[in-house]
Amino acid sequence: MKTVIQVIQHLRPGGIETMVLDLQRFAAQDERTIIISLEGDRNSALADWPRLREHAKRIIFLNKQPGFSFKLLVELRRLFRILKADCVHTHHIGPLIYAGLAARLAGIKRLIHTEHDAWHLTDMHRRTLQRWTLRLTRPLLVADAMSVARGVRTHLQQRQVRIIRNGIDSERFRPGDQHFARQQLGLPDNVQLVGCSGRLEVVKGQAVLLEALSQLPQETHVALAGIGTTEQALKDQAKRLGIEQRVHFLGRTDEMPTFYQALDLFCLPSFHEGMPLSPLEAQACGIPALLTDTGGCREALCPESGRLVTPGKPDEMAEAITEMLIEQPHRNPRDFVKSEGDVRLMAKAYNDLHKPLHRREV
Repeated sequence: MKTVIQVIQHLRPGGIETMVLDLQRFAAQDERTIIISLEGDRNSALADWPRLREHAKRIIFLNKQPGFSFKLLVELRRLFRILKADCVHTHHIGPLIYAGLAARLAGIKRLIHTEHDAWHLTDMHRRTLQRWTLRLTRPLLVADAMSVARGVRTHLQQRQVRIIRNGIDSERFRPGDQHFARQQLGLPDNVQLVGCSGRLEVVKGQAVLLEALSQLPQETHVALAGIGTTEQALKDQAKRLGIEQRVHFLGRTDEMPTFYQALDLFCLPSFHEGMPLSPLEAQACGIPALLTDTGGCREALCPESGRLVTPGKPDEMAEAITEMLIEQPHRNPRDFVKSEGDVRLMAKAYNDLHKPLHRREV
């Protein structure tokens, strides 16, 4: 039985966090997978995200506080030895610094690091820090999209980058009854509904979607699933644009398949993305997707049923929404997800990496 330890910054609802939980759920039969969250405590995390309860026995929270912690480095090294880790898998720069260095100090031979986006590497300080950390830890480097791999090769001067695209559980996310789904969520039945899920933050671009909605007919509504710091600003914007009755703030939504099943169209208006999961989830439910052309969005989109638009362009977005709500897609986007973006494909690729590597390990 191999012990694989995944290390993540925190366990709040999000794409990377969902991916880590899925990798644990779909681990190979000969693997014991443990998740270490650098930040947060068990009680708060379980209260904020009920999905964690089924994983609770295999999650360790270290409650890291702001600032650098040498104590955390020592604690991770101790944990890796106690747990007899065969492989350590880190996600993003913070876990790479702490767990990467601790893994090498503990003598762990197999170290994998997944980079989930590349736009943050345009910052010189982050870029320099990550370059030096990669030189010290020498992990097997994975990117979750072709666009991320290009950014890693360019900014971090790393040529050996594997690509393993994110995947979602197409058995959980599947088509359903739209009328029933809208009843469950308290959404109107006699409208065309465009949905967006994700953190309510500036980078996610919900303000652009609301601007686009103001140009669309009265029977077109928007449903926003998620919480974040821009919620009140978005509500104020909707009121200012005179569309407050057509924008439905659902808050944190635990039953995401129901949310997607309620929609006519899914829209992701982000300014920056890595390889997003929400378009895959929506398309697995048979819902066409309209995405901004950023990060790995192009790779997450069924090319025969979906569209790409320029980030930050509400006029272009409004025109695309209008056309997509009228036309019939040439292909069911669910077929695309099952063949290109299922979690089982992703898990198998990572499980293969957990086996002894065909190169000299350090």
